[in-house]
Amino acid sequence: MHTKHAVSFFEQQFQKQVGERTFALNPFEQAALPYLQGEVLDLGCGLGNLAAEAARLGFPVVAVDASPTAIDHLQRLAQRENLKLEGVLADLSDYHVDDQYDTIVAIGILMFFGQSRALELLEDIQRHVKPGGHAVINVLIEGTTYMGMFEPGHYTLFGRNELEQRFAGWQVLEQIFQTFPAPENTEKAFVTIIARKV
Repeated sequence: MHTKHAVSFFEQQFQKQVGERTFALNPFEQAALPYLQGEVLDLGCGLGNLAAEAARLGFPVVAVDASPTAIDHLQRLAQRENLKLEGVLADLSDYHVDDQYDTIVAIGILMFFGQSRALELLEDIQRHVKPGGHAVINVLIEGTTYMGMFEPGHYTLFGRNELEQRFAGWQVLEQIFQTFPAPENTEKAFVTIIARKV
């Protein structure tokens, strides 16, 4: 991830959302919600809408993001609602998972790294899901034509079935393809994989 560019892009969005108090779950977070269990790690949590909802359901959550606005918002929310929710400010370009979790979520984050780092982080996630636990991964895929959020050369568009292949040996519970219109008559194409470690 070219940290300054990506963090700046999302920091502006998060400041606007906090100001407008816009905290609805996006479609990817809604798909993940039924599969959350046990101790949850949310990587690239953004404003933490999913992390907060998981904590409200009684799951202890560690939520990691590089946005100061997002983590400040999460820490205030956790204190106000007395949630088991820890916000961690960290740059995911060199972050390593250091514990085992029942659920690890990485929605809309891996594509902000060059391929080698994206795959390294994916493998780190897979190693740190407990047996019987779930990984929820969402990425942009080839066919995406909206590139305004990326710095040239600092992103990865995954192949259409690449995530499914990289979860060989896991039980793939869901593979969801979705496209959304984007600015300047472009399109974002996503895949979300929900897999159980066997």
